[in-house]
Amino acid sequence: MQEELTPNVRKVADALRAHGLTTEIVVLPDSAPTAAAAAAQLGCDVGAIANSLIFDADGEPLLVLTSGAHRVNTGLIAQLVGAERVRRATPEFVRQATGQAIGGVAPVGHPAPIRTLVDKWLARHDQVWAAGGHPHTVFPIAFDDLVRITGGTPVEVE
Repeated sequence: MQEELTPNVRKVADALRAHGLTTEIVVLPDSAPTAAAAAAQLGCDVGAIANSLIFDADGEPLLVLTSGAHRVNTGLIAQLVGAERVRRATPEFVRQATGQAIGGVAPVGHPAPIRTLVDKWLARHDQVWAAGGHPHTVFPIAFDDLVRITGGTPVEVE
């Protein structure tokens, strides 16, 4: 895969630059659809992987950036956002909301802003890794920058 030719990766890179970040998107040798797969390829702690999970919150997309070491408590998240029901989104819902496929959803580069929650646990790492718009791409970012570029709200997700 050539990242410069992949439209979704280009959108993510453009969004990062638009937010004043000079970080480079890294192309992994193998697909990294899970936090464990990404951590193994990067040689980092699974908790330093920022999983981009899209949820359906009463029909509206909700992006939860969670540490790869955590599982999202959807009941807690529903309370936090004032939704009656929060559930994992279907692949079609994810693609419609983000323009990206599950396994490579980036925290930015979407057709429209998505309400975002960011797992406070990620702040324990100097650098976290987020998906770059394709299952083979990731980029390093500091927690504070991740919150800033997504307009996210730091929360406990478990």
